Amino acid sequence: MRKYRSFHTRWLLDSNLREGDKIIVSGTMGDHGIAILSSREGYDFGSEIISDVAPLNKLIAQLLNVGGIVKMKDPTRGGLANVLNEWSEKSRVGIIVHEDRIPIREGVCAACEMLGLDPLEIGNEGKIVIAVVTQKAEEVLEALRKSKEGKDAEIIGEATDQFREVVLETNVGGRRILASPVGDPVPRIC
Repeated sequence: MRKYRSFHTRWLLDSNLREGDKIIVSGTMGDHGIAILSSREGYDFGSEIISDVAPLNKLIAQLLNVGGIVKMKDPTRGGLANVLNEWSEKSRVGIIVHEDRIPIREGVCAACEMLGLDPLEIGNEGKIVIAVVTQKAEEVLEALRKSKEGKDAEIIGEATDQFREVVLETNVGGRRILASPVGDPVPRIC
């Protein structure tokens, strides 16, 4: 990793993100939280929504061997929105994510729409959000997609110096701030 830029620590800190780093999610967002909510409350959303719980230690070891990773985190409490806002704030860099690249199952989208929830704020248990230097992003994505846990992985955005917050580029071409969640829409899912 040092050949791409210098680091002052060997740890994957929330403050490691720099302009140009790519943001990757290892799979679909919101599955676990909506599965728990469905089971807990007895909701039938008209489709089978299954938890994404999975051990990730072997996958993470493979990804670290690929190299170029500057930060990884599981999007449990507060989901993807919380992870990205923590990274942006601690790294003092903006993040732009593209809504059309974020993998979300139709059933999760429908359930969130019915309940007035944002799928980007729903917790996950078997997913990873990864920040990686541009030069290694495609290799990391390829390694993810070869695994069962990462078959739906996508590069969803990148760090930018254009602004200092997390911005979502919407499906219709607009932009809005993707704020940190207020509270947890599905408390105590793990």
